[in-house]
Amino acid sequence: MKTTLKTIAAALIMVTSLSSFASEKANPLKNVESDMVIGSYVDAVTVGSIDLNKFLFADDFQYRNVNNNDRAGKKEYIKHLKANKGNKYDCKSSYEILSQDGKVCVAKATMAFDNFTRVDYITLNQGKDGWKVSKVETTYP
Repeated sequence: MKTTLKTIAAALIMVTSLSSFASEKANPLKNVESDMVIGSYVDAVTVGSIDLNKFLFADDFQYRNVNNNDRAGKKEYIKHLKANKGNKYDCKSSYEILSQDGKVCVAKATMAFDNFTRVDYITLNQGKDGWKVSKVETTYP
């Protein structure tokens, strides 16, 4: 009887500890194509969707606004996106892949507002965790 109780207790402890490891969120962008990652980026910028931000950007991510030379790293850019969570820009957005060779992809996202247009040139790299946004350069042509 004692052996059975010990076995049941050990099994419960093992199940509990394994489920705590499983509760860590898996990367939903790990096995998707580059266009899905670009779409997720555009959603983060234009409709304030921040749910995938921790999976979206590479550790060495760089942002640059070409017009005023503002720069930000991953931490600062995600902070900016979080501050705008839920804010929906009144614009028409679209994107196109300009080039994709091997593990590098360059895309152009256009956000057309009433009085101006914002264009983001997005560089993605593919690694063991899937496609990640590594660089964004914004301009207002």
